[in-house]
Amino acid sequence: MTQPNVALKPVICVQNINHYYGAGELRRQILFDISLDIQPGEIVILTGPSGSGKTTLLTLMGGLRSVQEGSLTILGQELNRASDRKLEQVRQKIGFIFQAHNLLTSLTASENVQMAAVLHQNASMTEVVRKSHEVLDSVGLGHRIHAYPDRLSGGQKQRVAIARALINQPKIILADEPTAALDKATGRSVVELMQHLAKQQGCAIVLVTHDNRILDIADRIISLEDGRLSSSKGKLLLDISNLVSAIAGTTADEIKALIDPLSIEQFSEFLNQLNTEFGQILTAMNLLNDHSLSNKLNLTIRSISLKIAQILDAEQVTFFVVDPESQRLWSKNAIGPGRQPIALDIPLGAGIAGHVVKTGESVNIPDPYNDDRFNPQIDRDTGFRTRNLICLPIFNSQNQLFAVVQALNKTGDSPFSAEDEKKFFDLTQSLGVILETSILYMQESRHKQLPIPGVTKLLKRKDSTKELPLDLPKKQPETK
Repeated sequence: MTQPNVALKPVICVQNINHYYGAGELRRQILFDISLDIQPGEIVILTGPSGSGKTTLLTLMGGLRSVQEGSLTILGQELNRASDRKLEQVRQKIGFIFQAHNLLTSLTASENVQMAAVLHQNASMTEVVRKSHEVLDSVGLGHRIHAYPDRLSGGQKQRVAIARALINQPKIILADEPTAALDKATGRSVVELMQHLAKQQGCAIVLVTHDNRILDIADRIISLEDGRLSSSKGKLLLDISNLVSAIAGTTADEIKALIDPLSIEQFSEFLNQLNTEFGQILTAMNLLNDHSLSNKLNLTIRSISLKIAQILDAEQVTFFVVDPESQRLWSKNAIGPGRQPIALDIPLGAGIAGHVVKTGESVNIPDPYNDDRFNPQIDRDTGFRTRNLICLPIFNSQNQLFAVVQALNKTGDSPFSAEDEKKFFDLTQSLGVILETSILYMQESRHKQLPIPGVTKLLKRKDSTKELPLDLPKKQPETK
């Protein structure tokens, strides 16, 4: 994600804004002491419950309401006590996109876009028509410029609305629930189009949404609750830089929906940023008092596992955590009968995972059943059949090996390649601190989970009960 240029002056500067509806006994405060800056080129999402003040704040930024208390500066123009003429001039520099596309049904796509240019510019009609065709072509509707709205799909109508917002090359785009009436795929394409075109033009986007599927496009996410910037969710709600706190308020589907659409590059960046955030959380132990996050963090790890498996074309990816005191390895994201998550608890020296713990070295095994290090007991206990695998060590913030991760069963007839191994390594290097923080939550609930018969029993092999030294392998420094 592109970071805002902090050296530039904010295009939107909100300071101590309060806003009220009604009068007398019916007067009710909607916004409370709101202060924030939005930089050029920054994509900011406003989120929060219905009635929290999101649309009110957005319309104030757009000069569609009068500022009652506080200071609101848009592109250097103070809106508090601004004249109607000044407000109109500010609005002309802003592109508006709403849930309802608000197209005129009697006009073609091109004519709807031209209306915005005609109202705001002194250009000739020939130039306006040319620009409308160009901007419609940029949103993928060059072949539909003469179509009327009743001949356009919902996504195409919203693209026309985007073109209308962009034709005057605004410095700010304000969007209110632009994907609410669209299906998942169409909504995603619409916001990615907004993101791409706005970045090209260097304008800021402020977007109000309840759609958790599009949160990853934002440089920053601001949450409003009861008219206030939320202290617990104010900077977050799946904003990657605050994902840990946001997890407490999300469902498994929302976590999965956040991760699923990411490309490999976006997912790698996601892990890097998530790793940084978990590192900060790890040093703030007072945040670990809320043990209700355990299940949500567990779901996050499962979703990450599914995404890595998808990237590698693997049947599953499983994490095993090292417990030196009990001399065990345990996992809570393994897949068992019926593709259901199960808990595994095995001796520290068992199988390929135990070998990686002892040596601190990665292994790529094309045929585990012909490898003496492999213990098939887990397959027998779970009903799983391991055809091939990669197993990598994971190191914590002190560079001590404390977990291993396995990718099992490459799709098709071929085993995992060296390229798969490198990709797996690159994706999992950011997971150390994430897992370390999650384990602090999950350890308490680990012993409360009922074992699955046969899964957690002692795995018999000649060295399965051999104790390993508590001084586990450390990550070796990279050589140049």
